[in-house]
Order: sequence, then C-alpha cells, then structure tokens
Amino acid sequence: MDKYIAEFLGTGFLFCAVVGSGIMAENLSTGDQALILLINTIATFFALYFLITAFNSFSNHFNPIVSFVIYLDQKISLTTLIIFIFLQISGAIAGVLAANYMFGIENFEFSQKDRSGLNILVAEAIASFGLVFFILISKKEKIAIVVASYIGSAYWFTSSTSFANPAGTMGRMFSDSFAGISPENVMFFCIAEIIGGILAFVLYKFCFKTN
Repeated sequence: MDKYIAEFLGTGFLFCAVVGSGIMAENLSTGDQALILLINTIATFFALYFLITAFNSFSNHFNPIVSFVIYLDQKISLTTLIIFIFLQISGAIAGVLAANYMFGIENFEFSQKDRSGLNILVAEAIASFGLVFFILISKKEKIAIVVASYIGSAYWFTSSTSFANPAGTMGRMFSDSFAGISPENVMFFCIAEIIGGILAFVLYKFCFKTN
C-alpha cells in the first residue's frame, strides 16, 4: 500500500503548495503579477524537490502522464496505472481544497481564470513534453532536481506557466486564485499535456533508450 499512499499524499501536498503559495503571494503582494509568479515558482520548486526526494523509495510520479509513460515503458502494470491516476487526481483535488480552506476562500468555487488560446495549448504541450522527456533520460538519483528545476524554469518560459500535469489541472479548477484554471479550459489543457507526454516517450524510445 505504501506506493499508493505515496502517490495520493505526494500529489496532494504538491498542489496544496502550488495553490497555497499562489494565494499567499496574492495576499502579501500589491498585485505585482511577476512577483506573485516568482513566489509561486520558488514554492513549487522546493515542494517538487522535497516530495520527489522523500518518496523516492516508494513512488513519486505525482502526475498521470508520468505514470502513463512509465506504463508504456513496461515498468508498472495497467492496474497500478489506473489506481495511480485515480489517487493522483483525488490527491490533487484534496490538496487544492485544503489550500482554499487554510486561506479562507470558498472551498468549491470554480476558477474564473481563463487560459484559452492555441498558443497557450501549444505551450502546455511543450511544457509536458519537456517534463516527461527529461524525466525519462535522467538518472533516478537526479530526478528530483531535474523536475524541480525544469518546472521552475518552465513557469517562466511557457505562456501556460507549465501545468504539465492533468491531475493538477483538474484540481486547480477548484480554486479561484492565481494558480487556478477555468473549467472550460481543463479538457484542452489535459489533451495538450497527454500529446506532449506521448511525443516525449516516442522520442525517448526511438532515439535515447539504451536498454
């Protein structure tokens, strides 16, 4: 059971950190969007690093597209994949709702933050491609710093601010805050993320996989 609990808790704490730090930054700043994003980036970087490191001996995907490509690489079973995805989505929603509650905002209020546009969807596909690709080609002991560093930088070089995680995307629609996303955008974001992840796996399998 440890790997399943790890996926739920890890994903939950990750998106509690993503959304909570966004709310805190909004509360403390004077509306400077760059400062809010910087604070959000730093918190996400540290959350990713410590969660991936701490759960390394159990399971530390925290992301359905990561679990999916690991399944495609025949390293987990289909049953495990399905359970992981369910727990990741549940954990992300629980983490977002916990952040909402801690900061005294409406628990089940849908986000009004519009993230539409083909350019943003392409950015999200690129963000997900990079995340999955660099995970696949990195040594296991380096995964934490690779993922944290990549997402930290992709927050700034992608117009989507690099969600790169369908579970997190679904969870973040429940927070009408800086890190939120309108429910109307969720399906398109998830499709872009899946496409990016699959393309990364194809490149890895045919050009970079060594064994």
